[in-house]
Amino acid sequence: MTIFSLVASHQTVDLSTVAHLANGASSLDASELDVETRGLVVLSTCNRLEIYGETAQDSVATDQKAEQDVAEVATAIFEELSALSSLDYSTVESSFDVFFNDAVAHHLFTVASGLESAVVGEREITGQVRRAITAAQEEGKASGNLVRLFDNAANTARRVGQQTLLGARGRSVVSVALDLADDVAEKTWKDRSALVFGTGAYAGATVAALRDRGCQNITVYSFTGRAATFAHKRGVKAIDGASLPQALASADVIIGCSGSSDPLSADEIPAGKRVILDLALTRDFAPEVADLPDTELITLESVRLAAPEEMDSSVQLAHTIVDNAVEEFRIKQKARTVDAAIVALREHTMSILDSELEKVRGHFGCGGAADQVEFAMRRMVKSLLHTPTVRARSLAQEGRESEYIAGLEALYGIEVSQSQEKVVRDIPQADAS
Repeated sequence: MTIFSLVASHQTVDLSTVAHLANGASSLDASELDVETRGLVVLSTCNRLEIYGETAQDSVATDQKAEQDVAEVATAIFEELSALSSLDYSTVESSFDVFFNDAVAHHLFTVASGLESAVVGEREITGQVRRAITAAQEEGKASGNLVRLFDNAANTARRVGQQTLLGARGRSVVSVALDLADDVAEKTWKDRSALVFGTGAYAGATVAALRDRGCQNITVYSFTGRAATFAHKRGVKAIDGASLPQALASADVIIGCSGSSDPLSADEIPAGKRVILDLALTRDFAPEVADLPDTELITLESVRLAAPEEMDSSVQLAHTIVDNAVEEFRIKQKARTVDAAIVALREHTMSILDSELEKVRGHFGCGGAADQVEFAMRRMVKSLLHTPTVRARSLAQEGRESEYIAGLEALYGIEVSQSQEKVVRDIPQADAS
């Protein structure tokens, strides 16, 4: 089995394509794929779509075999996304970068720490990473390896926030967007009225950011009818469809965070001077809204271009923290793999021993002679297992555990299953020294 990730982000793909892919991924069902997987986790944000998974093969794969397995699964996912997003296959395939094994951890840890965001160091992505794995767990789509991967990513992001100044800067997509609005909107935040579309985590972050800037007149609208509950929890006002035209007309700043499948057209926006922030991945406002007189439309692309390149000492330190965390995770994963190999060799050897002991008992019965032979044979097997066990751990530290696994298969016909790792703790200490 092999962990992999398929990544389409603002760094390599236009946001419109990312939005179409995200729409398709929202309906992605692993059971509908032509190949089997052990788990799939979808991480979808305002500027990226990432799909994490684990191939279904039970045996530990060599790098070449792992690459082949991932390519097969990626092709099946691209075909499904093509059908779900109404994009041709070549567009889908060219939109994604493919990672597997150690590269997956490095990418996710970097993303979770905000180092690949449109706003470097933003903290919103960490919560999105946590919610992605939580949702996958609740739906039964997260394998143990994927859970460990995401948990380590969240821990790495926490360390970056604690040990660098990035966490203290408060930079985020929302904060940069509000800065842009502040440059062109009339009045001050204390006197402005804001209308927020959406009730998700992104909308919640937006309401909090507005409050931090002193905005007191905040109204929330939801296309799905969840505004009342959302607004009550945050102490803001909710409106329904009947009140929406008046709310649009009176708002100084309108912020789209919902990603509605039916964006508002220019005809639905009342005349008047206002700023509209369209921060949803799938736009809440049609592009022609930008052509309205006295209306300033700020999109995610505007935010990306306005976000500063913060390649300072804090960013460099953050990258070092990520690199160290990736190495720690790699060592842990290699140890788990080699533990599975140790268990596989032990199970193979002990099965032969048990077979031979049956013959001994058949010949000597259950007397003292049989006990002495069994004691000697078990002691001999323990001694024989000692060196291969020590050698396995040594090779794992050198990153050569695949050689050990290949040797077991070549010499003994043993296929190492990752599921065997769960019983490694049962190996006697003398064997595992």
